[in-house]
Formats: sequence, C-alpha cells, structure tokens
Amino acid sequence: MRSEELSVGLARTSGKSPGAPRPGQLYVCPLSRVHDTIAATGARYLVTLINLQTMLETPPGIDPANHLKIAVNDIIAPQDGLIHPCEDHVLALLRFAQIWNRQGPLIVHCWAGISRSTAAAFITLCTLNPSVPEVLVARRIREASATAFPNRRLVELADGLLGRGGRMLRAIDEMGPPKLAIEAEPFALPSTFP
Repeated sequence: MRSEELSVGLARTSGKSPGAPRPGQLYVCPLSRVHDTIAATGARYLVTLINLQTMLETPPGIDPANHLKIAVNDIIAPQDGLIHPCEDHVLALLRFAQIWNRQGPLIVHCWAGISRSTAAAFITLCTLNPSVPEVLVARRIREASATAFPNRRLVELADGLLGRGGRMLRAIDEMGPPKLAIEAEPFALPSTFP
C-alpha cells in the first residue's frame, strides 16, 4: 500500500483527515501496516507488542533506542507455553511513554491492531494525560476505531500501577463491544487532550 492510500485509510477510520503528520500524534496499526504507517507518518518512535516468535526487527529509520519491543501474547489469563501480560511489560510501556518527546509521531502495533496495541495506546494516553477522565480517552479510541478491543489484562495492570482505582477498566468496559475484524485499519489520535 502506498503512503497516499494509507493517509486516505487513516482519514476514513479516524473520521478526520490527518493531513500532514503531526508531531504528537499516536498511530495504531496491525503488523501488516507498520512499514506503510512509518512511511506515511515519518514516525521515529515505535512500540511493538507481539508474540516472541513474530517479533518485528527494528525498521529502517527507527533508532533501536526508540523501538520498544514487548514480547507478549494476546491473552488475559495464563496459558501454558504463552507469555502472559505482566507488570514488567506495563512498566516498560509507561517508561517509554514518558520518554517519548512528542516531537515526532509514535506508532503502536500488535498482530491485528485490535487488542494489545489499543490497550497500549489507551495506557499511553492515560499516562500522558493524567487529569483527563479515562472514559474520555476510551471514547476517543472507540470513535477512531470500531474494532478496538483493548487487552483487559494490560489495562488492569496499568490501572493498578497508575493508581486509577479501576477507572481505566470501567472506561474500556464503557466502550462497548467492538466490530469484529481479522485486522484493524490504522488510526490516529492526538497525544494530548483538552
């Protein structure tokens, strides 16, 4: 897919034309669209949440120090042979969110762009906007993506680490059921909320 087609796709799914990539934008996409999204946005920061066997090598143009790799399966309860989301995964994401200087776009992806990546985007946005109600952040994600279904275990861990008293979990519950899809369309969100 060419950059122009990706921009049209971003405009269609977010309800707004992203126009020129904005430095503080956060983009969410599936693995299959990472390279196109980097090309379309000029992003220099990347978060990968995917199982260990399919971990993405750092793409050209991304400094390895600006690529957070979290090897985790998309599960909410422990399963033999799979990597269950844990506190260390979320702590790494929280640290990365706080060092992202917002001078360039950030891309967050998982396999399908539906669960782990939308959880990471939600956690990142809640971290960067501590005074904004979590339900508002969740609503913005739902408005941008009908398929978003944030991984509940990642959100639960972040809620505890950030001292949100269950508000993050209630916010994702209020998103309602997602539209079923094999893979999400990329979408963009601002990193700051009014």
